[in-house]
Amino acid sequence: MKLNKNIVLIGMPGCGKSTIGKELAKEFNMNFCDIDEYIVEKTGESIPEIFKNGEAQFRQIESEAVNEVSKRYPQIIATGGGVVKNSENIKVLQYNGIIIFINRSIQKIFTDVDIFSRPLLISGKEKLYKLYDERYHLYEKYCDYEVINDGSVKDAKEKIISHLKEF
Repeated sequence: MKLNKNIVLIGMPGCGKSTIGKELAKEFNMNFCDIDEYIVEKTGESIPEIFKNGEAQFRQIESEAVNEVSKRYPQIIATGGGVVKNSENIKVLQYNGIIIFINRSIQKIFTDVDIFSRPLLISGKEKLYKLYDERYHLYEKYCDYEVINDGSVKDAKEKIISHLKEF
C-alpha cells in the first residue's frame, strides 16, 4: 500500500504513539517524526525545561513545530498528547493527514509508562485522570479513526493498517 498523506497519531501521553509510529514507519518505509523530539532538537531544551517557562510557551513552540513538520509528507507523525488543545494544530494536521486516535486505558498507561518523566504527569495519577477528562472528547472529535491499544504493538499496528486500507 502506497500512502500519499501523513499518518498522524494523537492520544494521551503514554498511549503508544511513538512506539507504534516507529513500527508503522518501518511497515510503510516512511519517515517518522515525533513532534516532542523535533521540539527538543529545534530548541536545544528538554520538554521539562521548556515547561519551566509555562505551558503556554510550550504550546506556542508546539504549534510552530506542527506547522513545520506537517508540510513534509508522506510521513508518520506522533504528536504530543496536548496537541488537540489548539484546533489550529488539528486543521494543519488534517490538511494532508489522516488522524488516528490511539486509545489506551489509563490503567495500562500507569502500568507501562514512567509518569515522572512526563512534565504534565509528574504530580501523579490524579493529573493523568484530569488530562484524560479534558482531552478525551477532543481526541474523539478530531480523529478519522480510533484504535484501541489494549494488546501488543503489533496488534495496534495491524488495526491501523486495516483502517488505512479502507481509506
